[in-house]
Amino acid sequence: MNNGQINEQAIKNIEKLIKENNIQIVDLKFNDLPGLWQHFSIPVSELYEIDDPIKSIWVEGIGFDGSSIRGFQKIQESDMILIPDPTTAVVDPACEIPTLSIICDIYDPLTKKPYTRDPRYVAKKAEEFLKSTGIADKSFWGPELEFFIFNDVRFDQTENAGYYYIDSNEGEWNSGRDEKPNLGYKPRFKEGYFPVPPHDSLQDLRSEMILTMIKTGIPIEVHHHEVATGGQCEIDMKFDTLVRMADKCMMYKYIVKNVARKHKMVATFMPKPLFGDNGSGMHTHQSLWKGDQNIFFDKKGYALLSQTARYYIGGLLKHAKSLMAFCAPTTNSYKRLVPGYEAPVNLVYSARNRSAAVRIPVYTENPKTKRIEFRPPDGSSNPYLAFAAMLMAGLDGIINKIDPGEPVDKNIYELTDEELKQIPTVPKSLEEALDALEKDHEYLMRGNVFTQDLIETWLEYKRDHECDAVRLRPHPYEFYLDI
Repeated sequence: MNNGQINEQAIKNIEKLIKENNIQIVDLKFNDLPGLWQHFSIPVSELYEIDDPIKSIWVEGIGFDGSSIRGFQKIQESDMILIPDPTTAVVDPACEIPTLSIICDIYDPLTKKPYTRDPRYVAKKAEEFLKSTGIADKSFWGPELEFFIFNDVRFDQTENAGYYYIDSNEGEWNSGRDEKPNLGYKPRFKEGYFPVPPHDSLQDLRSEMILTMIKTGIPIEVHHHEVATGGQCEIDMKFDTLVRMADKCMMYKYIVKNVARKHKMVATFMPKPLFGDNGSGMHTHQSLWKGDQNIFFDKKGYALLSQTARYYIGGLLKHAKSLMAFCAPTTNSYKRLVPGYEAPVNLVYSARNRSAAVRIPVYTENPKTKRIEFRPPDGSSNPYLAFAAMLMAGLDGIINKIDPGEPVDKNIYELTDEELKQIPTVPKSLEEALDALEKDHEYLMRGNVFTQDLIETWLEYKRDHECDAVRLRPHPYEFYLDI
């Protein structure tokens, strides 16, 4: 089924990992459509039960029920196949019993072809399409994932009640709580950026997270407290190619959540869990390379950007509204994408300016570091789909030579109302983003990267399971407004 192509070196590495770490369990992970890892496990002995076990599992795969996975098959067509990718094997960082973790690709058992709604397959096709254009050989991606770490999260929704309650030992709202004693080290609203301990009470926890990531092969550049009170954090990975970075994002989230849970805390990538403070984004750095040349660099260009890079920006800005259906894909995303909280709602580009949707970092003049940063995405997205969609939008800009206009090097939030009227913005709701995707998705379908089936399934799932589900339920604040 896997065309008989087996990475023999990767298989040998797996055998070495099994022996050196006394591996007892093999955990097979894959991505559902909305972006959550799913898994099941087999005893390591299953790899050695037939004459040629390695060939069997890497070529024939293992069956599972696709009808139970969000966004996948209907009940009458439920059988699916997982084929593990041996290059992704690592010792699982969350399991007490020695476990080997492997990411899998999904195949249809009847056609023997990759499954069109497998997000990882979409990302692979995006990389192949890039090569086929001749524009570049590869793209590099560097997402800056932000998240909150809370001490307590409670929520419920019934016919006659609905609420959520979040608490954090760092929360500014706890400055008056009787903690026997309360020592008062609570970052104020919007003042959580870069304070040292004791205000930053999560230093060692983040350090444990990054050391765990490094053990699984994720190189880390930096970690720090973020702007919001209540435990907002950021850990930045070193850049990588599209599929590999999406794989790393999934492991990153897995590690963050499991290390937090180990310490009886909870981590969330929800874009806006706190009212009145900054939300969590996933600013995404990206560049295109041909051979060993970064084609986004031009020493004579604005902010050292090439014309190719400007066209790429033009594609991102032109398709930004429909992109948000994949890059900011939850109802909660649009509680973050509002003016006043450093949220990049304005569809313009600029050097250094963090109020623009596209920022061009200017820390250095080194050609290898030249990149653009698309700031509206958040961590609720499926990284395989979000990265693939951004790449396809940027390539559309290059192919069609879409001019992004002049850069805006002012603080956009200080512009006059008349000036602001001239600047387009991201959608104000998930419904608006989905409507935009329904009207504007041809650029995603080049090279059959995204399929009509996947887009229709995404629209249906998001509208039925999220938009309508939230819209139909009374909100606590509505009771306040009614009194």
